[in-house]
Amino acid sequence: MSERDDLLSTLAKHRGFLRHTLQGLTDEQAGLRTTASELCVGGLVKHVTSVERGWAEFIVQGPSAMGDFTQMTEEDWQRRADEFRMLPGDTVSGVLAGYEKTAHATDELVRNLPSLDAVQLLPKAPWNQEESWTARRVFLHIIAETAQHAGHADIIRESIDGQKTMG
Repeated sequence: MSERDDLLSTLAKHRGFLRHTLQGLTDEQAGLRTTASELCVGGLVKHVTSVERGWAEFIVQGPSAMGDFTQMTEEDWQRRADEFRMLPGDTVSGVLAGYEKTAHATDELVRNLPSLDAVQLLPKAPWNQEESWTARRVFLHIIAETAQHAGHADIIRESIDGQKTMG
């Protein structure tokens, strides 16, 4: 198995865990906040979709694809916060369709990028401690984001109806 196959396999596994948390939920249930946080299952899938799409665009376009986080307005921050919510008109099927479209595009990028060693300067952001990342590092970050948020979604889902991804 190649490195790219490993990346794709790991992404598929964690995406499956995340998608599983929406299985059988109504649109209303997907928007429920069942912990002290602002998080809901549907919003987490929306957020992971946006994060994955943004980082994939970063691999191709560089930091301009993400913008300068140090210059964001209140409206920009509100749009980011809305990624974590099921807004009026959001549906489970729509959220999952958007996620599948983004996942497909990322998978094609993993398969077809000339080199995983391609480097881009990171966008300006208070949390960026490094200057640049390789495409490989970005794909590993997407995997980490997906896995972390799949765990969050699993906890929220379990508190809705007892369903767990594993165990």
